[in-house]
Amino acid sequence: MTASAPTPKVLPIDDEWMRELMLKLLLIPSPTGRTDQIMHCLGEVLTELEIPFELTRRGALLATLRGQRHAPSRAVVVHSDTIGMAVRHLKPNGRLQVVPIGTHSARFSEGARVTIFTDDPQVSYSGTVLPLKASGHAYDDEVDTQGVGWDHVEVRVDEPVHSKADLAALGIQVGDFVAHHALPEITPNGYVKSRHLDDKAGVAAALAAFKAVRDAKVDIPVTARLLITIAEEVGHGASHGLHADVAEMVSIDSAVVAPVQESIETGVTVAMQDMTGPFDFHLTRKLLALCAEHGLEHRRDVFHHYRSDVAAAIEAGAEMRAALIGFGTDATHGHERTTLSAIRSVAELTALYLQSDLTFADWDTTRLGTLEDFPSEEQPAPAQHTVESSGQA
Repeated sequence: MTASAPTPKVLPIDDEWMRELMLKLLLIPSPTGRTDQIMHCLGEVLTELEIPFELTRRGALLATLRGQRHAPSRAVVVHSDTIGMAVRHLKPNGRLQVVPIGTHSARFSEGARVTIFTDDPQVSYSGTVLPLKASGHAYDDEVDTQGVGWDHVEVRVDEPVHSKADLAALGIQVGDFVAHHALPEITPNGYVKSRHLDDKAGVAAALAAFKAVRDAKVDIPVTARLLITIAEEVGHGASHGLHADVAEMVSIDSAVVAPVQESIETGVTVAMQDMTGPFDFHLTRKLLALCAEHGLEHRRDVFHHYRSDVAAAIEAGAEMRAALIGFGTDATHGHERTTLSAIRSVAELTALYLQSDLTFADWDTTRLGTLEDFPSEEQPAPAQHTVESSGQA
């Protein structure tokens, strides 16, 4: 271990900078598959912070904050892509049938303002997602009894179009991206309401944490990578882009606030497990200890219908400890809401984590080690008793 490793402390987070960055990112459409523009924006931000970065062949971004030891390193992972839609069919009535990009219900797209992007980067159109029967004056109670689903909605394009040929004449084609307008709003008491807080609030929190470390001139003990992925919403996430020397990874994403969950909107959540299985025992307890030691409001939670960048990395063969932290978000993948305090708490925990050493710095120095050196005493297992059978029927 590095003898001169600093004692982690809560660093000042530039709240105004983080808030303005989040709003800027929310206003840039980035459904999975159409993320080039937001990656240019993030590259400019990292350039201003003087944090070097590279782009992968597919367009994910990997930034590096050098530490006292360069290898093995750690990673913080966030994703820039969001849910969205794509054109499935040009309808005879001049409207668009769409399919979802990522997992979300058509129920929460009804009434959404959207942008339809054509193959010409200079040409796009505005529109609205509507149920097929959108007027009570025309359909009476049928507006309430019609079904819910992607076959029951269509996109009304804000152009004089009344046929498939009219749509084609605009340059609209099957496969074109359709992006929800985020419509962000921050209330005077600190609530943040917007589509796509997942994960643009997480990106802002991660960058604010890296900025805080830079501003404080902390000599972090371990080199930290910041991986910003581009396809988390369709399950690819951090499946590529990480260096082989990364020993542990913390993903930042939304934490699910609902009556059946434990997450809260005002603090940071440390996920213990998602639908792919438990997160690393040692790393999650380390993050919880950092919260407790430094007075960060936090909760533990288990997510039943949720996967993140972490799952994609592990499934792709990444050999590292992995954990997930999140800002409590109500109505995820719908009409999302969180708080500035939750986003700040995530940034504070991330900055604390960056100041700490690896969970097992000596053990993680090499990929392989002996049983005698394995830190298993950190996860004790009480002895079990054997029950002997009499052998009688």
